Order: sequence, then C-alpha cells, then structure tokens
Amino acid sequence: MLVKPSYKDGWEIPGGYVEPGESPRAACIREVQEELGLSPAIGAHLVVDWAPAPDDGDKLLFLFDGGFLPQEERDRITFHDGELTAWQFMTSTELDEYLPGRLSRRIRTAIRAKNRGVLSGYA
Repeated sequence: MLVKPSYKDGWEIPGGYVEPGESPRAACIREVQEELGLSPAIGAHLVVDWAPAPDDGDKLLFLFDGGFLPQEERDRITFHDGELTAWQFMTSTELDEYLPGRLSRRIRTAIRAKNRGVLSGYA
C-alpha cells in the first residue's frame, strides 16, 4: 500500500518517526492507526535499512509486514489529520513509477524476505 502525503510531492508508505521510549513495531502500529484509522495486525519485521542524510541526520528505517487487508477494512480507511490524501495498492513492478529508487528497493527487499521466509524475530 502506498499513500499520498498532502505535504510533499510523490507517494510514500504509511509510517513515521519513533517517539521516545517507543519500539519501532509500536511506532508502526501507532502510525497506521493515526494515518489510516486502522488497527490491523502488524506482522514480522522484514527490513531495517540505513539512510544517510547529511542535512537531516542518518536514519534507521524499518519495514514490517502489514499482511492482507480485507475489503471491509479497506472501506474503513479514513484520513483523520489531513496528512494523507489518497491510498493505493501497487504491484512491485509499479513501484519505480511512484517512489524514489531507495524506497522501491527497500520494499522489494521486504517482499523477497517475506517470500523466502527470512523474517526477523524483532519485536
């Protein structure tokens, strides 16, 4: 699932920053709730990536398995805070049309990890 932020051009994945004292998994759950109004079961930790950013500070980025989202949950997606304006499911072959290369690669790495059963025990 990709989301369209209102505050910048292009598409993104749901997510955001980890708050002090919060685990990456808890941040993922909170961000999905805040951004989409949903509380789906968040699965395994699939990827951790390092993103050097001289102006903003280096970041560690985590991707978790969001699982399958049934139609009844898709119908309940709401944007509460105006941060997002749209959402859409994409295939892995469409990612480069919508995302920066580094994010496309990160997502494809997560898909490969899930398909291979190479899942982290990180909680």
